[in-house]
Amino acid sequence: MNNKLLVLGTIAYDGIETPLGSRDKILGGCASYIGLSASLFNNYCGIISIIGSDFEKEDFKIIKDKGLDCSGIEIVQNSKTFYWRCKYDDNLNSRTTLETQLNVLEKFKPRVPDHLKDSDTLVLGNIDPNIQFDVLNQMSSRPKIIILDTMNFWIERFEKQLFELIKKTDVISINDDEARQITNEYSLVKAAKKISKLGPKFIIIKKGDHGVMLFHEEKIFSIPAIPIEEVNDPTGAGDSFIGAVAGYLSQVKTLSFSVLKSAMAFGVVVASFAVQKFGPEHLINLTHEELSIRMNELKNLSEFELKLNF
Repeated sequence: MNNKLLVLGTIAYDGIETPLGSRDKILGGCASYIGLSASLFNNYCGIISIIGSDFEKEDFKIIKDKGLDCSGIEIVQNSKTFYWRCKYDDNLNSRTTLETQLNVLEKFKPRVPDHLKDSDTLVLGNIDPNIQFDVLNQMSSRPKIIILDTMNFWIERFEKQLFELIKKTDVISINDDEARQITNEYSLVKAAKKISKLGPKFIIIKKGDHGVMLFHEEKIFSIPAIPIEEVNDPTGAGDSFIGAVAGYLSQVKTLSFSVLKSAMAFGVVVASFAVQKFGPEHLINLTHEELSIRMNELKNLSEFELKLNF
């Protein structure tokens, strides 16, 4: 396997309102969070996305300075970048979309640069399944690891296309509500079994601040979220998680249950940094020292000795 990682997704401007404050027109989009998280690992990561001519040079510099290959990012002149605005409830577990401006995303036809078509790891970020299929079909050969993310909007509107895409993936990453929506099963164990029959070898189900679960054949792994004293913006948590998972997998160049467990640990830790500040601010400046310290915190949080004294 090569260490090339290709990420498809949106680069956007977000407007975020939470009980702890608000920000407008901050860097967002799943490709931004996934790419910034993946850049923490030893790989060559390229991004496939689209932006308008209103996209600030400083924001583009943030992406480039992390070593991300931007040759697959299309810039449309005299057009605006995808914009999304939301407001979170007091518990930060649910949000209401206040405004969506698709802008350049309406006519997005992705182009994979030739030097990225042989990437062994492909992340199909949360975007129209037809666009995800387009990128997958442009690859020179089937990537060794295909990771798929989606959401309720695409499940409702493009169920047929999405199910066909799921068949071709190795890892699917969705939240608990989406798993239940796809399968009509309340039990996540039953839901995972149904999803596995669609094709994916590994099913990751995210449960917000209740952690993440991994399903593979008859094996189940669960890892807690790291308790954070102050959460400012949970918007990029899921994308940061899957970006770290993909970054780790592209670095170790293999896919197995045990390897995914380690990848998920990194995902949980990186996501815990992402939520502490608005937008990807913490990801941009995250150091490997900070990452190591919190990895040890996660290990201590979930480690215990088993002594049976019945």
